[in-house]
Amino acid sequence: MLTVLGPSDLQLGDLVVDADFASVGFYVPTYMGPRSSLEHISQMPNLEVVQLLTVGFDSALEYVPNHVTLCNAVGVHDASTAELAVALVLASLRGIDDFARAMPEGNWLHERRESLVDRNVVIIGAGGVGQAIAQRLLPFEVNITLVARSQRFGVLSISELPRLLPSADIVILAVPLDKHTSHLVDDAFLSQMHDGALLVNVARGGVVNTAALVRHAQQGRIRVALDVTDPEPLPPEHPLWRIPGVLISPHVGGNTSAFLPRAKRLVENQISRWRNGEPLAHVVQK
Repeated sequence: MLTVLGPSDLQLGDLVVDADFASVGFYVPTYMGPRSSLEHISQMPNLEVVQLLTVGFDSALEYVPNHVTLCNAVGVHDASTAELAVALVLASLRGIDDFARAMPEGNWLHERRESLVDRNVVIIGAGGVGQAIAQRLLPFEVNITLVARSQRFGVLSISELPRLLPSADIVILAVPLDKHTSHLVDDAFLSQMHDGALLVNVARGGVVNTAALVRHAQQGRIRVALDVTDPEPLPPEHPLWRIPGVLISPHVGGNTSAFLPRAKRLVENQISRWRNGEPLAHVVQK
């Protein structure tokens, strides 16, 4: 019988952490692990399923053969990532990062700051994360517009962005990285955002053209809050670290106490489906 190989912290009874690669039929790469965790796939001749512990799957595509089913972790990180997106918005608008920097000097930095109330928020990406962000922003009395690749009820088409961006006070990116979204945020996109607007990225670094972002941020035109960057990790000498109005967290949107219990439930369900010959959930390549 084919085995299930995955990280020990999932603590699943059906899972082994050290197996002959030839016997592996279901593989769970380490969450945010080294590239080698994906390179091992080429040594698994009988592999049938790769179950990622991330929503993003762009980095895995080159390692997973076409005959192997690839699944992502929809639902595992939605709440935590949305939580961080809201935190980044609030921290940027209310100057929490400035207050933290002022504390060692005992500087009582009493200033009038911006509020989230009554702001126009455009969320690009209407999947699980985008919807979760919208739900958490509603109590702040904001005007929310959801945007996705195609229009549907309650969601506008991405083709509407040239009309939406000039009046958007906050733009939040929550899309997967693919050929349609790579460098979606470029110089033209940023030029359409009004002065003082805030760009928040909890998607993937490659959704944004970093060089264009640096130029606009250095000019002081827009503010930026990033949980993901391109490149990643962001090198210590990168200018984004030192531009006023830029707030960076080190890709921790989904890496919270909520992760393991939710990941365990997902993987247990997927293994059961696989063992019983049932259709798998969250298939992104089949």
